[in-house]
Amino acid sequence: MKSFIRLDEFKCWRHYLVGGEMSGVPVFNLAPNVTVSRLCLGTMTFGEQNTLSQSFRLLDQAFHGGINFFDSAEMYPVPQRPHTFGTSEDYLGRWITHSKIPRDRLVIASKVAGPSGQMTWIRDGPKCLDATNILQAIDNSLLRMHLDYIDLYQIHWPDRYVPMFGETEYDPVRQYPSVGIDEQLEALSTAIQAGKIRYVGLSNETPYGLMKFIQVAEKYTSYPKIVSLQNSYSLLCRTFDSALAECCHQESISLLAYSPLAMGILSGKYFSPGGGPTDARLNLFKGKYSEGESRYNLSNNVLKAATEEYLNIAKTFGLHPISLAIAFVLRHPLVASVVFGATKSWQLQEVLNACKIELTSEVIEEINKIHSRFPNPCP
Repeated sequence: MKSFIRLDEFKCWRHYLVGGEMSGVPVFNLAPNVTVSRLCLGTMTFGEQNTLSQSFRLLDQAFHGGINFFDSAEMYPVPQRPHTFGTSEDYLGRWITHSKIPRDRLVIASKVAGPSGQMTWIRDGPKCLDATNILQAIDNSLLRMHLDYIDLYQIHWPDRYVPMFGETEYDPVRQYPSVGIDEQLEALSTAIQAGKIRYVGLSNETPYGLMKFIQVAEKYTSYPKIVSLQNSYSLLCRTFDSALAECCHQESISLLAYSPLAMGILSGKYFSPGGGPTDARLNLFKGKYSEGESRYNLSNNVLKAATEEYLNIAKTFGLHPISLAIAFVLRHPLVASVVFGATKSWQLQEVLNACKIELTSEVIEEINKIHSRFPNPCP
């Protein structure tokens, strides 16, 4: 008989991680012998918006603030370009070496890029996620980060057509030949057996894809079990709750919620006079970052109306907008960790502060009223 994990078992608020000092960042048991902070610093700005020294300072601040979980990807930083490809992993690896923090006190995650006709500098596309591509990507990431193993290795997006990054409707005509899930899992199993990765996760997946990976893994006992799903979740994007939440709950899979601030929109900075700082991502890369702009379109009146309502909630209840946004995601019973980015120290500190916030039932009621009027403007 299958054992189900109770929703209340996902919360680990009483346990705290010791970084440089005792901190208030709660932790979660993601997998056997893998305890992660419920905040995860994403590195996709390292090497583009952040220099090496700036990246080191942010990583130091995060670790000493209680974060032990760091997420990267072979294609980072973004917007992706051939001459910056792999820099985020390189910076993260240099910091690990420089910091001299014992390896077992860090949880490092990375991702293999799925099929892409644009990023020709990554394995000629990459054209597919066959065993050769997956194993080569793992070896390259290990070299860039100067590591013997990666704790959590994720498929960045599926090797098949799915609507992503702002698309909401599935079009069967767009399906293309893809590598079978069994081959992908076999390659990941090979890497685990070689000691190169410890656990496997998915990202930007659908309910169908998640359940197929589970089905294939159960059929072949040597294949690794999926332990996590890294998908978008925020006040402006709660699509996870429609179908994926049930899959994750029933299968004991944790959500790693990325883009909790909707690319900074929920901080309110784009609603300041002049449209926000010139170095804010949606301003700095305007017209150059199609994946982000398709989902976080500032000209979308519904998005603007919803965001302004959430900002008003923060003001009414005396909360920083960042604290409201992060605390909302942290309270979700299926969220193991919130994956966020920061380019400045004060931004990172505001996210750390959100761990001290517990939203009242009154705040949640007001949030849900807005969600019912403006559901998921950033799918």
